[in-house]
Amino acid sequence: MRGGTSKGGYFLKADLPADPAARDALLLRVMGSPDPRQIDGMGGADPLTSKVAVVSRSARPGVDVDYLFLQVFVDQAIVSDAQNCGNILAGVGPFAIERGLVPAQDGITPVTIWMENTGQIAVAEVQTPGGRVTYAGTAAIDGVPGTAAPIPLMFRDTAGSSCGALLPTGHVADDVAGTRVTLIDNGMPCVVIAAADLGISGHEGRDALDANTALKARLEVIRLAAGPLMNLGDVAQKSVPKLMLVAPPAGAGHLAVRSFIPHRCHASIGVLGAVSVATAALLPGSPAAAVADVPPGQQKTIVIAHPTGVTECVVTLDAAGAVVAAGMLRTARKLMDGMVFA
Repeated sequence: MRGGTSKGGYFLKADLPADPAARDALLLRVMGSPDPRQIDGMGGADPLTSKVAVVSRSARPGVDVDYLFLQVFVDQAIVSDAQNCGNILAGVGPFAIERGLVPAQDGITPVTIWMENTGQIAVAEVQTPGGRVTYAGTAAIDGVPGTAAPIPLMFRDTAGSSCGALLPTGHVADDVAGTRVTLIDNGMPCVVIAAADLGISGHEGRDALDANTALKARLEVIRLAAGPLMNLGDVAQKSVPKLMLVAPPAGAGHLAVRSFIPHRCHASIGVLGAVSVATAALLPGSPAAAVADVPPGQQKTIVIAHPTGVTECVVTLDAAGAVVAAGMLRTARKLMDGMVFA
């Protein structure tokens, strides 16, 4: 399925080996990793298309399904559960309904999802006219051609989901490897850096940034130093934290972002990465707040410009200015249903 601006395999937990090592070995074979082309598997030679959702009926009160996200590395024999993926999350609701884990309603079926990676809850609203999932619709998201049925996602209690606190160091800004950054986790551990501090504009295209080996080497130094500060330990073999390079908007949007995930530039921006960087833009003294044009009000729609367009993140604040809820519109599409050979 395509979920948001990502693509991956969606599996029922019962259909995979119970032993994590055996499961991961199987998924490496399924995706064709490690190989830069993933020629011997179903992966698309890009981290955004080498993802897996493992879904099961939940025994938790008030929760419909449990969802474990797994990032299958492209050129390394690594399967990581160190993060959530809000884009792949967009396909979990439709998948759960189609697989009979959640009964479909006539019209819209809400699906409450426990994100196993971080112990947080999301609610997806799935279009089910006549009690059947539909993928056709008029909603458009940048980074995906055409239109599809809208799938609104709402997140609860995401602050500190992986790092234990929204700001794991207790500071809005820190000096990490000689660079001023914000270390933040509002659903996705992120290192937020002013693009100008890295000698770039923050408006470059994905290919140009991927070809900038000096920039990528510096980012990795910062990332490795940030890992322990964010309570993530040694992150050399992990897909977190992500790196968010921020700049003033150039035309559309309230903030320009170039996201590294972590070793390649994202074609757009991850859902929970967008929530984290939007939250950083609301913290006075952060690199993001210094360049963002934040709209007024307790509920803010923050438009983030990225290489393929914009992503809108709706953030709700309490009276003290703290983020209490975040939401985003995504779409999904079922691409195939069948048997993969490993």
